[in-house]
Amino acid sequence: MANVNTNLAASSILAGRIASFCHQSLHSVAQWNDARITRKALSRLSARELEDIGLTFGDINAVAARK
Repeated sequence: MANVNTNLAASSILAGRIASFCHQSLHSVAQWNDARITRKALSRLSARELEDIGLTFGDINAVAARK
């Protein structure tokens, strides 16, 4: 009766790790895409428009990298 099926426990742990990896990967891709969209939108603005919102062209990458 004390026999425990360790294959089931190991499979469960492995499945959890795979799910966690997939979740983190999708989260990273979503963050990258959000930064890309922000960078693209800000790059389309003129220097005057950026100045109106308190930015310069040099600030675009830093703003896009914020979380």
